[in-house]
Parts: sequence; C-alpha cells; structure tokens
Amino acid sequence: MNRRPSIKRRGSVLLIVLVTMVFATFALTMFIEKAGNDLLVDIREADAGRLRPEAYSALETTLGVLEDFRIIGNGLHSPAEGWGDPLGFAGYTPLQEGHTVEVTLEDESAKLPLASVKPEMLVELLKYWQVSQNDAERLADCLMGWIKKDYVPVSTGAPRPEDYESAPLAYDPPGRSLRSFSELSAIEGVRQAFFDEAGRPNALYQHFIETFSLYRYSAPNINGNRLEPLLAQNIYDEQQQRRVTEYLTGAGTYQTQGPGFFKTTRTVAAVAGGQPEKLGYGTTVQALRIRVTVREGRSSFQLTAVVAPQGGAKVVPASNVTVQDATSNTGTATASPPATNTPPAQTTQSQTGPATAVTPPPELNYPFTFLEIRENDMPVSTSAAPTES
Repeated sequence: MNRRPSIKRRGSVLLIVLVTMVFATFALTMFIEKAGNDLLVDIREADAGRLRPEAYSALETTLGVLEDFRIIGNGLHSPAEGWGDPLGFAGYTPLQEGHTVEVTLEDESAKLPLASVKPEMLVELLKYWQVSQNDAERLADCLMGWIKKDYVPVSTGAPRPEDYESAPLAYDPPGRSLRSFSELSAIEGVRQAFFDEAGRPNALYQHFIETFSLYRYSAPNINGNRLEPLLAQNIYDEQQQRRVTEYLTGAGTYQTQGPGFFKTTRTVAAVAGGQPEKLGYGTTVQALRIRVTVREGRSSFQLTAVVAPQGGAKVVPASNVTVQDATSNTGTATASPPATNTPPAQTTQSQTGPATAVTPPPELNYPFTFLEIRENDMPVSTSAAPTES
C-alpha cells in the first residue's frame, strides 16, 4: 500500500523531465536557427569580400572596352557595333581560378526620360495600356502634379498640394521628377491605379517602369528598340515598327546582314519612312546599365552599375530647384551619387587662418560618370554626396 505515493512521485518527476526536455529542445532549436542565420550572413559577407575585387576588375575592363568603342564610333550606339561581349573582346581572364564572370548590358537610355515627359504623351501611353480616356487624363494630372512645381491639373479628381497637407501624415509633393519608383505609392490617384489593395505592384506599374527611366537626358536611343511610345502617339504604325525591329535585330529582310544600328535619324527614316524630326529619338547611348555576376561554385556576387558617357544622362536633383539654379549654385557638372568623374572643389585658403598652399589632387579624366552602383541589389552608400545638377 505504500507503493502508490512512490509511483505518483516517480510520475511527477517524469513529467517534469519531459517538460524540461521540451523546453530544452525548443531553446536548442531556436539557438540553431539563429546561429544558422548568423552563419549565413557571415558566409555571404565572406563571399562578397572574396568575389568583390573580381567584379570591380571586370567592370573596369568593361568600361575600358566601351570607351574604346565610344572614341572610335563617335559615341556608343548599339551592341551591334561589337561591344556586346566586352570581356570576350578584351580577352579577360578571371583573377582567381574557379571564378566565372558574366557581364550583361542594358541600354537604360532606350527608355523615355520621365523628367521631361509631357502630359499629352503620358495620356497617350496610358490609353495604349488600355486605360480609359478619363482615367488616363486624371492619372497624368496626378503624376504631373507630383513632379512639376506649380502644375495646375485640368481633370476632375486630380489631387492638389493641399490634399497632401490634409492627409493623416502630411507631406508636400517634391516638385521634381521621381528619384525612385517607390515614390509612386505616395502619389494620390497613382497609388490606387498602380498597386492592388495589398500594396503589390500590378501590370500597369510594370508597363510604367519598363517604359520610363529615372535619369535625365535629351532623347531616348532608338537603337534600344523600345518603340511603344511611337506606336502610342501614332508616329509609327505596326508596319514601321516591324521594319525598325527587323533592321535592329537582323531578322526578316535584314537576316543576311545581321543586327544593325542607326547613327542618324535620317537612316531611321530611310528604313521605316516618316519624318525624322517627329521621332524625338536619338541614336546614341546616354545611360548604360552594366551587370557583373561573379560565381565560384554555389557562391555568387552581383555588381550593378549605371554609367553615363561624357555629356550623357544625369540624376534628378534631390530638391526642386531648377537646373539653372543648381548650375549657378554648384558650378559645372557635379557628382552624381555614388561616384563621379569630376574631382571635388578645391580651396587654397582657410576661412580662419592664413593662406596655405594646397596641392591639387590629380585630374582623373574618367570617361564615365557613375549614376548608380548596387552590390547584390543593395545600393552602395556614400557620405555627403553632392547634389547632381
């Protein structure tokens, strides 16, 4: 009869042991997960540190090849000139055995520069994307009211500056073109049209970012073969678009000659017909997106840079000052984050002390301006980068 309390005590001890094991297992699992994440971060950082020099070496080689073609051809026009595989052209050999390097090029300036878009063009493009006339006019007013200072909307329902001031979190339209496509989610009317109820971008958003560039330049490059705007404005019909596309890709009637490119708008008119002055397109690259991918086994590192040749694209200023104001305040072409081909301003006299001789830094004469640099799709931070003019 005295064995029952002993059995109960043993059962209680067993229960305590089981509960302790459950908690210990849970704690161990959490520790392993956290340690695994920490190790993964360390591994990625180690991979980046090991592969980064290779990526920048390949980028410099690519820029060297591009500059050679730019000088010889009086500008970059199209990869059909021979610079589509810059590493192969240069005979590039990876720095480390086991590394594979791949470079892809995308003509960013084949897109329309959003900074200089006109409301009428926006309306026609939106209608081409199956947006009704009224909605297209309202969306164009919503966007122009955000990027143009003192813009007066003409459609009903378009937001005005005071509408943003009365929001729960008040803010003002910047009065300058977008510096990031994420700004679209802050524009009244545009947010409802470009994103679903969960805040996810929709098909209209994709059309928009594939058509427009955030950088400033004079005219898009027709050699990039992005002809939707010409179709939307009825400057080209489908037959003209087909002839230009066949010429650029070396298809159809141009199959025997291979991919071609245009050096003047008159040659465009010779292929497609029409009046070249109505195109609003150029024939040279103003901004080029370069992606360098370095792989070593299962490890990889990607470097993305957007570069502009001399006289090419520029970034949108952070403030809403005019280009003339920015130029008068900052002098000649200034740095565009995160890097520049223009050295910083120099001073030869201290504001608080006597004049002292300062040795000027060497003139780099770098042929390209870096408009953007990203590593593994993360922007490279810079400190105190001056405003681009």
